[in-house]
Amino acid sequence: MFNKRNLKWLSVTATLIMVWVQLGGALVTKTGSANGCGSDWPLCHGALLPQNLPIQTIIELSHRAVSGLSLIVVIWLTIVAWKHIGYIKEVKPLSLICIAFLLLQALIGAAAVMWQQNAYILALHFGISLVSFSSVFVLTLIIFEVDRKYEADELFIRKPLRIYTWIMAAIVYLTIYTGALVRHKKASLAYGDWPLPFQDIIPHNSQDWVNFTHRGMALIAFIWIMLTFIHAINHYKHNRTIRYGYTASFILVILQVTTGALSIITHVNLFIALLHALFITLLFGLITYFIVLMLRTIRSAK
Repeated sequence: MFNKRNLKWLSVTATLIMVWVQLGGALVTKTGSANGCGSDWPLCHGALLPQNLPIQTIIELSHRAVSGLSLIVVIWLTIVAWKHIGYIKEVKPLSLICIAFLLLQALIGAAAVMWQQNAYILALHFGISLVSFSSVFVLTLIIFEVDRKYEADELFIRKPLRIYTWIMAAIVYLTIYTGALVRHKKASLAYGDWPLPFQDIIPHNSQDWVNFTHRGMALIAFIWIMLTFIHAINHYKHNRTIRYGYTASFILVILQVTTGALSIITHVNLFIALLHALFITLLFGLITYFIVLMLRTIRSAK
């Protein structure tokens, strides 16, 4: 059960479950299912499984079930990783982050159900859950690195690209927060047409301002990731990890901007909205991996 041979399939399973946790949270918000179980947690309308099961209740219960399963699988993964590859410097800190942020994510979700927190607090929930996903995702990549099929462990990232990447991480996280705020403020269709409502370009209320701010942050994120991608391609032509990684980040931000635009054009089509959540989840996980690679570089330089 805790054998080293379980590591790879267990890490992939944990990552996929964590992706579904992210999408499930987005589905709960987009379908208005946050109150599907009333203000009860961990019970639902006072029961473990209520007799009346409208679609909102089914969605909320499913999200809780997947979140509970993710905790079990992630704990299992961290125990096996700690036991067998704990000698790798990033494994133990990542294991602790996996568990800590997963628990914090669950507590904030429970608090949201019981005490109906405001939109600005709820927006943190998605950001915290992204840190939890990213730690599992990076741990998975490190597990696959053990085979030495990639040169990531030998990579030296010079200071200019490190600066680009740190700024990219900060910009993307702020973009994620404003995007989550758009959802929780129910401002997805505020502020009008995309890219701008040129007939009435001045925001008029808080929902308009939230939507306007998110669009601005998305534009900044797109431009900065493009500049980082160009720098990486020009200066690390012979390194597959950098070349593939930063190319993937640029593709993901293009997909993110595209699905964001389509969400407005289609009046928040549910499938497109879930793709929007998926792409930003993968992008943030990839950026987290870049950060781990940069920390290795800094450590080796010392």
